[in-house]
Amino acid sequence: MKHNREFAPHYGTPVELAPGLRRLTAQNPGPFTFHGTNTYLIGSRRLLVLDPGPALPDHIEAIAKAADGAKIEAILVSHTHMDHSPGARVLQDKTGASIIGCGPHRAARDLLDNEINPLDSSADKDHLPARQMFDGDLFDAADATVEAIETPGHTANHLCFAITGSDLILSADHVMGWSTSIVAPPDGSMRDYMASIDKMLLRPETRYFPGHGGSISDAKTYVQELKQHRLDREKAILRSISGGERSIIEIVRELYADVDPSLHRAASLSVFAHLEDLVDRKLALAMPDLALDARYRKTG
Repeated sequence: MKHNREFAPHYGTPVELAPGLRRLTAQNPGPFTFHGTNTYLIGSRRLLVLDPGPALPDHIEAIAKAADGAKIEAILVSHTHMDHSPGARVLQDKTGASIIGCGPHRAARDLLDNEINPLDSSADKDHLPARQMFDGDLFDAADATVEAIETPGHTANHLCFAITGSDLILSADHVMGWSTSIVAPPDGSMRDYMASIDKMLLRPETRYFPGHGGSISDAKTYVQELKQHRLDREKAILRSISGGERSIIEIVRELYADVDPSLHRAASLSVFAHLEDLVDRKLALAMPDLALDARYRKTG
C-alpha cells in the first residue's frame, strides 16, 4: 500500500486543520515516531488537548502558549506509550486540567513462560486517568464534544476519538498515513487490531488525523487498503511456513528483504503478532511452544 510521507512538523507552531482543531507536533522525531508526536487542540474558548506527548518542556510550553488564555478543560490520552502520555501529567501540573481517556497501561495477554516483554520500556506505567473512557463515551467541552472509540491492537487500551457533528476522527496510532502501526505481543494483538480496523470501516467519518504524520483525507479507502495489506502479509507468512519449519528471523529476511535491516526487529514483532493469531486459529503450529524464538510451520 502507498503511504504519504510528506509532512512539515512546524515545531512549536500550531497548525489549523479545521474549525476548532489545531495540531502541534512535538520535537521527538525517530524511526517509530516519524517527525514527532502530534498533539491536538480541540475547541476554541474552552479546549481539550489530546496526547501532549513525551514530557518535553518546550512542547508543553508551546501547548500552553497556543491555548492563549483559553481554559484547558481536560487532557485526553489515546494510549500509554512514552511518546504520547507522560506529557499529560506535566501539562496537568501547569494547568490543573483533569486527565481522561485511556485506562492504565496493560498488556493484551499474560507473559508466556520465560517471555520478556520487548516493548516494556516504551510503556507509561504511571498513567492514571481521573476518568477512564469506554466505547461510545462522550466528553463535552462546550466548544466541542468527542466520542471515545475503543480500538485495541497497537496497545490493549488504545482509543481513537471522533469529533461529534463532523467527519473527523483523531486516530492516534491505530491508523496513520505515513506507516502501518506496530502491533507487537504481548502489549499488542493482531486479532484485536484487525477487529478494530473492521470497527473503523463501519464508522461514517471520512477524515483522520493521526498521532504521527499528516492527515488522511479518504479514510474509508485507506483503512480498507490497510486491512488488505495485513491480510496479504498473513498470506505471505503462511506461504513462507508452508514448506517446513521457519524461524521468525528467517521469515523476516524473506518478506522484508527490501526494508532497512535496522527495522527488522520491529518487523519480527509484527510477524510474531501474525503468527500468534495464526496459531490461535490453528492455521500454524509453534515448536516447541509459542515464542519469539520458536520455529513455525503451517498446519495440514
